[in-house]
Amino acid sequence: MPKIEAETVQAHRDQVRQRIFEAFAELMDERGFDAISMAQIASRAGIGRTAIYHHFRDKEAVVVAFASYETDNYLAALRADLEAAADPVEKIRVYLRHQLRAGQQFHTGMGGILYHLLSDAATKEIHDHVAAVEEVLEEILDEGIASGDFRISDRRTAMSLLHAALTTRQLPLPAVEEFVLRGLGHMT
Repeated sequence: MPKIEAETVQAHRDQVRQRIFEAFAELMDERGFDAISMAQIASRAGIGRTAIYHHFRDKEAVVVAFASYETDNYLAALRADLEAAADPVEKIRVYLRHQLRAGQQFHTGMGGILYHLLSDAATKEIHDHVAAVEEVLEEILDEGIASGDFRISDRRTAMSLLHAALTTRQLPLPAVEEFVLRGLGHMT
């Protein structure tokens, strides 16, 4: 019988899953998805080679759970900060800060490159979580359009252009904010 390292079985499972996620992120940073094995993840997480299968059926299940976990944490922090924002302009600024910070922190190489290595079902599952982030942006844009703070004719195009502006993560935040707000038709 394996030793339980927490007060409850669920707390133990959560701790082990967290260690698996941390190990997975470290290995992704070092090697990339296709060069990682379940045994390597288990070893790095400090669990037995077969124990990892009590938590995840395969490497693809690890990546889907990891992406879901990261997205859920990101959304909780984003929504908490958005609650303190007074208007759509400040909400866009909050959104931009979160997106830029996430890009700097989320360094596991996940994204377009990884998608071609996953099954269609896994890709859809991950995309569904990404869509939840896009829904937050849609809400902000809709609020800004309704208030007159933003003057855009095509919300989908505006979202794509906004995200494109975020891919150049080396630029200073004020420059990105000014560019995005002008693109949304907000004159400061």
